[in-house]
Amino acid sequence: MKKNYRKGAVGALMDEYERAVEELKSLLNTIPLEEYSEIKDLDTIDPDCKSVQTIMNHVVRAGYGYCNYIRKQFGDPFTERKEFYDVETPQSACTHLDEMLVYTEETLQNKYDITFDDILKNIIKTNWGQHYDFDQLMEHAIVHILRHRRQIEKFMVKA
Repeated sequence: MKKNYRKGAVGALMDEYERAVEELKSLLNTIPLEEYSEIKDLDTIDPDCKSVQTIMNHVVRAGYGYCNYIRKQFGDPFTERKEFYDVETPQSACTHLDEMLVYTEETLQNKYDITFDDILKNIIKTNWGQHYDFDQLMEHAIVHILRHRRQIEKFMVKA
């Protein structure tokens, strides 16, 4: 099967983001419905990390948030993200991940030719106080998915 790679540094980030999402979706498709919403971490105080379902709402919500940071930085129109997404089942979570990927692709499609200098000079301040350049924010978005995929894998080992 021939893989189509997107153009440039921004394209590479989008390719890796898509790969991370596909790996997460593959994992979600192995989780029985009855375990998906079950509280897996009784000790956490983070409401976003109690079950696979709460993690998926957090991951989808964060994905839209990263896009909106980029859209605002470049003066592009954006849609406010929701507080809660319909991720009641692994399948609905996969659907929302796909929709989030489309939004990300739309966010980045006119930025594949951006110069590295333009990437570095676009500093984005997040609501958690971190400052990222455009490249760092996308790298954070990729690793965010990877970290939560790992967290879900650990949940399922304990099941």
